[in-house]
Amino acid sequence: MYNPKSSKAEEFIDNEEILETVKYANENKNNKELISEIIEKAKLKKGLTHREASVLLACEDKEKTEEIFRLAEQIKKDFYGNRIVLFAPLYLSNYCINGCTYCPYHKDGSIARKKMTQEEIKKEVIALQDMGHKRLAIESGEDPVNNPIEYILESLKTIYSIKHKNGAIRRVNVNIAATTVENYRKLKEAGIGTYILFQETYKKDSYEKLHPTGPKHNYAYHTEAMDRAMEGGIDDVGIGVLFGLEDPVYEFTAMLMHAEHLEARFGVGPHTISVPRIRKAEGIDVSDFVHAVDDEFFKKIVACIRIAVPYTGMIISTRESKKCREELLHLGVSQISGGSKTSVGGYAEEEPEDENSAQFDVVDTRTLDEVLKWLMEMNYVPSFCTACYREGRTGDRFMELCKRQQILNCCHPNALLTLKEYLEDYAKPETKEIGEKLIEREIDKVPNEKTRGILKTNLEKISNGERDFRF
Repeated sequence: MYNPKSSKAEEFIDNEEILETVKYANENKNNKELISEIIEKAKLKKGLTHREASVLLACEDKEKTEEIFRLAEQIKKDFYGNRIVLFAPLYLSNYCINGCTYCPYHKDGSIARKKMTQEEIKKEVIALQDMGHKRLAIESGEDPVNNPIEYILESLKTIYSIKHKNGAIRRVNVNIAATTVENYRKLKEAGIGTYILFQETYKKDSYEKLHPTGPKHNYAYHTEAMDRAMEGGIDDVGIGVLFGLEDPVYEFTAMLMHAEHLEARFGVGPHTISVPRIRKAEGIDVSDFVHAVDDEFFKKIVACIRIAVPYTGMIISTRESKKCREELLHLGVSQISGGSKTSVGGYAEEEPEDENSAQFDVVDTRTLDEVLKWLMEMNYVPSFCTACYREGRTGDRFMELCKRQQILNCCHPNALLTLKEYLEDYAKPETKEIGEKLIEREIDKVPNEKTRGILKTNLEKISNGERDFRF
């Protein structure tokens, strides 16, 4: 039986409830009266149930679909403004004992196996700092011998310790395999930002076929990971599915049910939702997967997630093209990666062609500076802000502010401060010129006069060499 408050995976991700929801959505995909009612409810910006959102996803009326898109863009602006948070992935090790059929890291894969030493990690972090990055998402395969929790904790300590020129990594999010409450508690004590774990697929029988061997085969243990993370004190968690493995409508519905479960049980929904699509990789042929999601339906998925879960941060990586990312920014995405490498190492030195260790092929290969220039030309404010995390505005404290649409009062000026740091320390001349003009325009949008005055003062201090101001 479906029970969002249950701690058991098969009760808060109930297969029958998902199938009934998909059926209900298909039956009402042309029910304009119902669709209009759901859209009107969505305009209150309190979110939608998984069943309501699934009806919008199924909607076939072009005019209503355009209305959904416009509403998604407005909700994104109301909650997050025109800020876009930037980060980079850092792959520590691709040793893995799982047998995931869609991932080149699987135990029998032909990919070049690598694990970075702490000295190699230092070089990578310095290279990332020299690009201008302030926040990372560390990634690692699941291998208790090569990648034990002690290795992850040591790597976190190394990353946070490196201060190079004006660079510093101020927030490290962690994307590693499901683990124990004790280990989540250790990660919290190490000062991580968000714990991220993709479900890959919520459909249990498909999940078990796609993960035939290894600890990841255990559907319940994996699906209940966020509960254990919360119990371990990590109050910012990020969920996601890998679109293309299963029916995308099923996955969409189940992922919203997961968000509802976290809200019902812990009072805090997902800090982020990621929507990666399966991509070509070493030994992986995308044509083998029959549930591929085309661009148009992908846009609709993103828009409906934004409407259903208005408070969440939405992430699109360099798996997607420049064109696709540009369209998705308008429909709800608030975080993107830039200048990414998906190999183990590769920031400090280019990886030899015969030693491919990448998890997937990067589609958007632009440099971080090119990405920032592109964002600012579209009037977005690139942000490297980590202030909420460092000021303790996480979990329910962040959600309380965000749901009341108050987070902009500190996030917007903080974004401008971190952008100013980037312009002073790393930007190319043309990017700096565009950025300075953008900051001048954006200062006037800060509603509080006192905040605006402090912002101007601190921007001047950054011009004179000082760093790390935050509201």
